[in-house]
Amino acid sequence: MSPTGWQSPPQDVLEVLHAPQLPYVWTAPGGAYLLLADPVLYPPLAELAAPMHKLAGIRLNPALNDHHGRHGGTSPRLVRVEDGATTQLDLPGEVEVLEVKWTADGQRFALSVRHSDRIGLWVGSVTGDMVAIEGLALNPLLGTAVSWLPDQNRLLVRRIPARGPVPVPPAIPAGPEIVEGAGASSRSTYEARNLLETAHDDALFEYYATAELVIVDPATGQVDIIGAPALYTMAKFSPSGEYLLIRRLVGPWSHEVAWWRFASEIEVWNDRGACVAAIASLPVADAVPAHGVPTGPRAVTWRPTAPHTLFWAEALDGGDPVAEVPHRDRLMCLKAPFTAEPEVVFKAEHRIQPQRCGWTAEGGTLMLTQRERLRRWRYVWLLDVDHGTSRLWFDLDEGDRYGNPGHPLFRTLPNGRRVLRQRGEAVYFSGSGATDAGDRPFLDLRHLVTGETERLFRCAPDRYEYVVAVAGDDGQSPAHGERVVLRSESAVDVPNYYLATFGEAIAATAGEATHALARQPITQFNDPTPQLRAIAKQIVRYERSDGVPLSFHLHLPPGYREGTALPTVLYAYPMEYSGAATAGQVSGSAHRFMRLYGASHLYFLLRGYAVLDHTAMPILGDPETAYDTFVPQLVADAEAAVAKAVAMGVTDPARVGVIGHSHGGLMVANLLAHTRLFRAGIARSGSYNKTNQPFGFQAERRSLFEAREAYVQLSPTFFADQIDQPVLIIHGDDDSNPGTPTFQSQVFYEAVRGSGGTTRLVLLPFEDHGYRAKESIEHVLWEQLRWFDRYVA
Repeated sequence: MSPTGWQSPPQDVLEVLHAPQLPYVWTAPGGAYLLLADPVLYPPLAELAAPMHKLAGIRLNPALNDHHGRHGGTSPRLVRVEDGATTQLDLPGEVEVLEVKWTADGQRFALSVRHSDRIGLWVGSVTGDMVAIEGLALNPLLGTAVSWLPDQNRLLVRRIPARGPVPVPPAIPAGPEIVEGAGASSRSTYEARNLLETAHDDALFEYYATAELVIVDPATGQVDIIGAPALYTMAKFSPSGEYLLIRRLVGPWSHEVAWWRFASEIEVWNDRGACVAAIASLPVADAVPAHGVPTGPRAVTWRPTAPHTLFWAEALDGGDPVAEVPHRDRLMCLKAPFTAEPEVVFKAEHRIQPQRCGWTAEGGTLMLTQRERLRRWRYVWLLDVDHGTSRLWFDLDEGDRYGNPGHPLFRTLPNGRRVLRQRGEAVYFSGSGATDAGDRPFLDLRHLVTGETERLFRCAPDRYEYVVAVAGDDGQSPAHGERVVLRSESAVDVPNYYLATFGEAIAATAGEATHALARQPITQFNDPTPQLRAIAKQIVRYERSDGVPLSFHLHLPPGYREGTALPTVLYAYPMEYSGAATAGQVSGSAHRFMRLYGASHLYFLLRGYAVLDHTAMPILGDPETAYDTFVPQLVADAEAAVAKAVAMGVTDPARVGVIGHSHGGLMVANLLAHTRLFRAGIARSGSYNKTNQPFGFQAERRSLFEAREAYVQLSPTFFADQIDQPVLIIHGDDDSNPGTPTFQSQVFYEAVRGSGGTTRLVLLPFEDHGYRAKESIEHVLWEQLRWFDRYVA
């Protein structure tokens, strides 16, 4: 009989699981200081079991008026980059740092801090001075609760207002739960869960999400109220400090979408809280097409280099990605006093991605990114918004890791706004630097006029290093003598931070660094798990039967003897690609310092298994039809991986197990149903019947009614009678991921069990899509190791 109750894995596994972790790091603008704090991981299950409200897409901890299960870091300290000097911050021992907001000069910071009964605010400086802002509890439910004003002396804060008692639930429901539809258009079934359901839910949401805007002067302790309490999702001062951009939610509250799709008002206020302009009144966005966007202004924001000018994007296709139109989006502009009609600055052929845009510090140039959905292609434009000119800067296949130019770096202006970090007419770009031998991160300069790039830094082939920050804040320094903060590690060297100085230019081959680097250590972290250094890692490349190039990361256990065929665990997550060239590109690096978190499959290495990690499982094809061949492509991917590992002599073909989480759980179930490659499988938090998501999933935009056969064929619940191999099914009992409700595992278990299969269902109480509690993590590790020891090894 199987043991009951909570179980723990062997002691050597527990020692690694609960070993100290490397700290969280927040880097000051200009790179002169690092703020460190030690992560709080694996809270007790009692914390997850504490009262929680599910409100409009939020899991709320009523005791803190914060997100349920949110934790930060303890023992905060400052490290001076110049010499590594460390200053411990004087905070109470039990508090956790959740967020850090630096001033533009990198000399002061505001900390959002978790206390036992509230989220508090502390303000400090690099001298180590700390001040608690008394009598104030932050409200971070609908967004960041703290930001510095443009003067960099005062803070704009969302606090909990004076309020009465918590709304009391009725003795009996006010009525049945009712939803209604008539003539509605289809919408994605990949919507948030934890939605509002009752009038009492509405009252609770309004009670907890309502915030009051105040301006806090840390030097004097003065607190000034701005406007009336409301449900604010945005509050940003203009660069001039004269105006405040506001977005606030307005009722009635929808029971069909999460709060970020609720009706809202976007307004401009003066610095005293009086509304001077209404920018938009947005209705409930409850009919957004799959892979579409809401209509009306979106991503409204201030131009960082103008005193008070607004920019935003608007859909020209009704938000529908399949509508045939010459332009999908337009970029709009509105200047103070906000009384004129908004100006159309640019019409984009494809969807604007506001999160991938940035401004130059001078000249009125906006780097604007568009995405073409069907090609999975990205276009980066340069718009001179002051003179009305525009041109394509560069474009890329977003799946092409080898050709990816990286992402631009930013610097902070004196008013706190961020602009592209430049040296003259070139912008800094940092990227992962993928190659067929693994990632080699880089730092480039990309010229705004010519588009040519200069490679300043590239990680050595035998390490993993990347630039954390460019030291200094002028953004104009020459390469020679320029300094950067570098994070460096290898398979055996613990990650540490270095102050690196560029030396003289050196001769370099194409793609390599053009300057030498001299390194000075900043931190000296120690290895918390030296026993993991005996694990051997390498990247292995091979091909699918149809010639598609593939790869996996091979991990071999401590003490492995060459030529020994081991029981093997294959871990993967299927991904969609447009073509074979990008699908076969290698990801990751064999030179990363191994650390294990949570219920990782890599713990099998401590039990003598080989592990195939990052195993490529590409699904190739047109985004509109790729899932028509999901199962045969999965099978071909898995067959190629196992065949390669067997050919290398590291894997015993009769002792291979497969494990996956979420979409990877779907993969596991399908591979067990349609192949005999594996002795057993572990499927975690998966979705096994896609007909329960009738309007799309992952990259699949078609509805069940447009692609009924595809939905059925990739749903292993319909083929559970073909699963002869033992399958362990694990799921959080309170999964809020829209695509993977807990009942998916319960029904799949019954389908396998009822068909005579060998299966075990483990439902983790109070756990979400990922598992967090100490008891849950330890138990899942015990279940996984026990299952494969019994059925694979």
